[in-house]
Amino acid sequence: MLPPPPTVATTWELRPQATPLPRGSPASTLGSAPWLFSCLFSLPAVATPRDAEIRKDVQTYYGQVLKKSADLQTNACVTAARPVPQHIREALQNVHEEVSLRYYGCGLVIPECLENCWILDLGSGSGRDCYALSQLVGEKGHVTGIDMTEGQVEVANKYIEYHMEKYGFQAPNVNFIHGYIEKLEEAGIKNEIYDIVISNCVINLVPDKQQVLQEVYRVLKHGGELYFSDVYASLELPEEIRTHKVLWGECLGGALYWKDLFILAKKIGFCPPRLVTASFITVQNKDLENVIGDCCFVSATFRLFKLPKTGPTKKCQVIYNGGITGHEKELIFDANFTFKKDEAVEVDEETASILKNSRFAQDFLIGPDGEKLPTCGGYTALEVKDVITDPFELAGRSDSAESRSSPAVGGCCSTKKCS
Repeated sequence: MLPPPPTVATTWELRPQATPLPRGSPASTLGSAPWLFSCLFSLPAVATPRDAEIRKDVQTYYGQVLKKSADLQTNACVTAARPVPQHIREALQNVHEEVSLRYYGCGLVIPECLENCWILDLGSGSGRDCYALSQLVGEKGHVTGIDMTEGQVEVANKYIEYHMEKYGFQAPNVNFIHGYIEKLEEAGIKNEIYDIVISNCVINLVPDKQQVLQEVYRVLKHGGELYFSDVYASLELPEEIRTHKVLWGECLGGALYWKDLFILAKKIGFCPPRLVTASFITVQNKDLENVIGDCCFVSATFRLFKLPKTGPTKKCQVIYNGGITGHEKELIFDANFTFKKDEAVEVDEETASILKNSRFAQDFLIGPDGEKLPTCGGYTALEVKDVITDPFELAGRSDSAESRSSPAVGGCCSTKKCS
């Protein structure tokens, strides 16, 4: 008799080929069960008893079990991806010690070009990133943090006056809400009021990822951006990982199969996700390693833009003017595009549309379609090459670069192959 589909699934989507599962897991021993090969597990679109159980477990883990970053069993929530600009390091140093100690994010999710922006932080926790951002947006900007763990929100609210006095602001430009990131409307957050939404290792903790992204799309202005770091899996997770309480709390049990992010983004209306950074996740617990099996995980940062419905944009030349604080010489936009000051760069249609219609427009000279721009710097033509979208590929390249300069290489896949 064939096994039934997982009981937590409520919708199914046809997939043209089988998705590999970890060897030795219960799901990998089920032979040729048709539903395994023709269907993609999709998280429920409405709340289920299982969702409520996961939410309660996560609240307990982050509100009671974890007291500081050192209590974590993996590096999923503390992985740094690239050097931090000086002005951001200074902003982080101004954050109160207790707030920083309760930080559990998986990378730094502070994007560029922030002056006067309105920013929403999903899963803001103790408020570390919010307080750093409140300095960077200035008094004319605003930062809102939302978190479902009441204890974390209490810590964040405790230090509003402390930080505003330290920054010399006349009135608070930051506030914190106790609520759920998949229910922003219920929390009182209105349509199209934020320039940027950030999230630091939190979306993986929510069962209904599609609902989170839909809510983000709703609250973003046209031209706005979701800039977020999260954990992704190298394959569809089997039941034993998806139902493991500690792995959920450690950001692994709810990790999205990385290709599904692109499916969700397109369905909701975002531009295709743009990969920024990626690094492998290591597990410092033998029991958890045995549960995970052959599955690999990465901490990856992506940017998703909500663009206005305009006509098609052609590829063109752009010149970065060096006007973004902390990025005066060059702007590393993502894993595929780096813009050096005063250098003409040919960009594809999608990148051109983003630069024209987002907050970055003021920092670029954008040439007419098909025309060359006069420049005192160099010129970079658009190369015919594969754009890097796979975070495991990017993490592997980073590991290879490190191995050439260091005798030891860390990472969950340093002794086994990821695909």
